[in-house]
Amino acid sequence: MKNFSDLMKQAQVIQQKFAEAQDRLAAIESEGQAGGGMVRVTINGKGQAKRVQIDPSLADPKDIGMLEDLLLAAINDAKTKVDARSADEMQKLTGGLPLPPGLKL
Repeated sequence: MKNFSDLMKQAQVIQQKFAEAQDRLAAIESEGQAGGGMVRVTINGKGQAKRVQIDPSLADPKDIGMLEDLLLAAINDAKTKVDARSADEMQKLTGGLPLPPGLKL
């Protein structure tokens, strides 16, 4: 039974490392841009938008559709960057080993 005890200890260590990695991922922030930087959106590692910056010259009420499109593009850009950084962090943690199908961390 000693092997089982060692296995359980290893599982607890791995679980702790995953929890720490999730905390680090939550702290990640990435900025997405659109319109040559005129619209900027910052999101965190959980995919939550934290900040939106819009160049005042874009606030033309006649062209609100363009502003909406740029905002959407900036959000998607930021999300793509956060996803890439999250994948890098998880690969560091797993040592490049593939995770079992359906295991989401």
